[in-house]
Amino acid sequence: MRGGRVLSVAGSDPGGGAGIQADVKTITVLGGFGMTVITCLTVQNTLDVRKIYELPPDFVAEQFDAVAEDIGIDAVKTGMLPNRGIVEIVARKIKEYGIEKVVVDPVLMAKGGESLVNRDAIPVMMEKLLPLSQVITPNIPEAEVLSGIIIATPGDMKKAAIIIHNLGAKNVIVKGGHLPESAGESLDILYDGGGFHEFRATRIDTKDTHGTGCAYSAAIATYLAEGKSVVEAVSAAKEYITAAIRNAWRLGKGQGPVNHLAPVLRR
Repeated sequence: MRGGRVLSVAGSDPGGGAGIQADVKTITVLGGFGMTVITCLTVQNTLDVRKIYELPPDFVAEQFDAVAEDIGIDAVKTGMLPNRGIVEIVARKIKEYGIEKVVVDPVLMAKGGESLVNRDAIPVMMEKLLPLSQVITPNIPEAEVLSGIIIATPGDMKKAAIIIHNLGAKNVIVKGGHLPESAGESLDILYDGGGFHEFRATRIDTKDTHGTGCAYSAAIATYLAEGKSVVEAVSAAKEYITAAIRNAWRLGKGQGPVNHLAPVLRR
C-alpha cells in the first residue's frame, strides 16, 4: 500500500464540502486509506450551520476502538470536537494506542461565524490534546483564541505560533488566509520550536473555500502517514489545497466547496 491508514475524528457535513466527508475524499485522492470516527452530525450547507447533534462520548470511544483494534492507525487528524467529554475521550484514545502522528485542526467556528465548540471544551483541548499533537493547524481567528493575542501581521502570526508551541504542540502552522495585508498571496507560517518555515502561494480570488481547513489538515496527516517529514508534509499539503481552491466547485448559494479531486484532474 502506497499510503498509510489515516483516521479522521470529526463532524459530518451533509453537503460534502467539509468535515468527515472532505477528509475521506482528501485522504483517498492522496493515496491513503481513510477511516472515520464521527463526533457529531450537523445540519449545514454552503450558507450556514443550522443544527449540531453531538454524539455520546462513549459512542465516539467505541468507534475509535473498533478501528484501532482491527485495522490499525498510522496517523490521526482531529477536526470538530464539540464538547469537553469528546475532547477528553479522543485525547485518552490517542494516548492509549500510542499514536504519534497526530494533526489537530482546532475547529472552533464555521466560516459564517457560527460557534462549533462549547466554550468549556477549549481549555481541555489546550491542556490535553495540544500536547499530543505533532502538528496543529489554526487559522488566524483560532490562533487568536489559543494564543490570547490579536494577529494583524506575519510577525503576530509568529508570536502566536510560539505561544501555542509553548502550550505543548510540537509544530504549529498558523494559516494566514485571514491576514488583512495578504491580498496578493496566501502565507502560512510553521514554527517547529527551533525556527520558522514559510509556505507561500498566489492568493486565488474566489469565495468557494468551504472545507479548506479540513482538507489541508487531512492532507498533512496523509503525507505524515506516508512517511514524509513535517516540513515536507506541509509543503505538499499547501500545494494540494492551492490546487483544490483553484479548481473549486461552483455549487450552492454560498461558499462552495474546494475540489478534492484536483490532483487527479491535473494528471
